Amino acid sequence: MFILIAIGVWVAALSIWWVCSNAFRHSDLDRLKSRLLGTSKTKKTKAAAQHASLIQAEESGGLLATRFLKRYRLQSKFQEMLEQAGLKWSTHRLVNTCLLACVAGWAVAWVLLPATVQRYAYVPALLAGTFPLLYVMRKRTARLRRFEELFPESLEFVARSMRAGHAFSVSLEMIHREFQEPLAGEFRRTFEEHNLGLPLDMALQKLAKRVPSLDVHFFVSAVLLQKRTGGNLAEILDKLAYVIRERFKLRGKIRAISAHGRMTGTALTCIPLAVAVIMFYTNPDYIKFFFLDDVGNIMLVSAIVLQMLGYMIIRQIVKIEV
Repeated sequence: MFILIAIGVWVAALSIWWVCSNAFRHSDLDRLKSRLLGTSKTKKTKAAAQHASLIQAEESGGLLATRFLKRYRLQSKFQEMLEQAGLKWSTHRLVNTCLLACVAGWAVAWVLLPATVQRYAYVPALLAGTFPLLYVMRKRTARLRRFEELFPESLEFVARSMRAGHAFSVSLEMIHREFQEPLAGEFRRTFEEHNLGLPLDMALQKLAKRVPSLDVHFFVSAVLLQKRTGGNLAEILDKLAYVIRERFKLRGKIRAISAHGRMTGTALTCIPLAVAVIMFYTNPDYIKFFFLDDVGNIMLVSAIVLQMLGYMIIRQIVKIEV
């Protein structure tokens, strides 16, 4: 009964948060319309007051997850991860999604699992709660990989545009029209920051922070060093693009050589899981020992920990930094 009440309270809290978010969006739309139509100052003041009250209500009632993140100093990390993934989410939305997935996973496990092992429904619930984080991490990895694929060509484009007589900052702005996302958006943001008054050094350093790639750090270091000491920046960018392409070729060869080790680690990790699932349906009395007996619980936890440790060791063996 207590669990049902907790689920109801959580669903109600999410509903209130959703309503506040929609009201916040509508208030932004009304404020934009008032600016375009040129309404009176009193209406603008009233809209600003409503905007401030909505923000205060959201901070007091809907940001419990954000307070939790601030307490454990995770909000900045989650925000940076969402920004690198290219998702326009807030940190409390990510946490609420994880908790909602956890509750849904617990409910599904409680319904599908037999009555003897229903008390362990928290295990699939915790696994389901990690799915939103895994989705964000996957999007982040794919976005950074796409950026790295387009980056060498963009360096050569900047070098050619500088040889044609364009300034370096103008070349950054031209990348937005000639290349695809996410590279176009990141360089467009860098150009706008510099165009609005931010020094070029700080704009490039912020780019390196948003895109945690070794190639981007090389690019920023080369530009800043050339700015201080002088030299042919176009030639430097051409050579940097050549080095990055050679690193890509070497990385591809290494991945092809280490593919057997990665497949071996995946197979060795999946075989015990598959055997456990098959035994659970073919001989459930044999598997119940691991869930109902105290010694079985210790053995199950030890097996899971050792399995994860072995997989991580194999991944580190076949992982070669280039």
